[in-house]
Amino acid sequence: MVPEITGTEQEITRTRPVITDRLIGWILAAGGLVGLLASFVLTVEKIALLKDPSYTPSCSINPVLSCGSIMTTVQAEVFGFPNPLIGVVAFPVVAATGVAVLAGARLPRWWWLALQTGALFGVVFVHWLVVQSLYRIGALCPYCMVVWVVMILIFSYLTLHNAERGHLPAPRRITELLLAVHSTVPLLWTLILVALIGVRFADYWRTLI
Repeated sequence: MVPEITGTEQEITRTRPVITDRLIGWILAAGGLVGLLASFVLTVEKIALLKDPSYTPSCSINPVLSCGSIMTTVQAEVFGFPNPLIGVVAFPVVAATGVAVLAGARLPRWWWLALQTGALFGVVFVHWLVVQSLYRIGALCPYCMVVWVVMILIFSYLTLHNAERGHLPAPRRITELLLAVHSTVPLLWTLILVALIGVRFADYWRTLI
C-alpha cells in the first residue's frame, strides 16, 4: 500500500532546491581549489620565464600546446601584471565560500551577488582569452584550459543557484527549464569550446594521426 502524501510533504518536495547547498558548496570548493592550483602553477612558470628567457615551461608540449608562446604576449598581462595572479587572488575566495556553505553557513544575498559579479567577469575574461589564443596567438595553454573549464562550471552553477534562490531576477520558466538540465549546460558549453579548438587546429591534429 502506497502511503498518502500530505499537502505539507508535497510542498516540501516541490520547493526543495535543485542546486542544493551541498552541490553548490562542492562545486565552489573543488572548482576554486583546481583553479587556484592551475593559476599558481602558471604564476610559478611565469616567474621562471622572467628569470630565464630561455626557460621552457612544463606546459609547452608541442607547437599548439605551448604556454611559452602565450606567456610572452601582451594578452598575458592585460592589466599590467600576469593574468594568473587574478586567479591566485580570486579562486581562494571561491573555494572558501564553498567550504563555508558545506559547513552550514548561510551567506547574505549581497555576498552571492558579489560572487556572481566576479564569476561574470571571470567567464567573460577567459572567453576573451579563448578568442585571443585561438585566433590571434595560435597556441593553447593546458593550464589555462583547465581554468576555462572551471570558470564555465562555476559560472553555470552559481548563476542557476542564485536564480533559483531568488538572488537574481530571472524568468521562472526559463530558470526551471535550465534547472531541469543543469548538468547539460556546462557540458555543452565545454563541448563547443572543444569543437572550436578542434576546427582551429585541425591541420595540426591531422599530422598526429
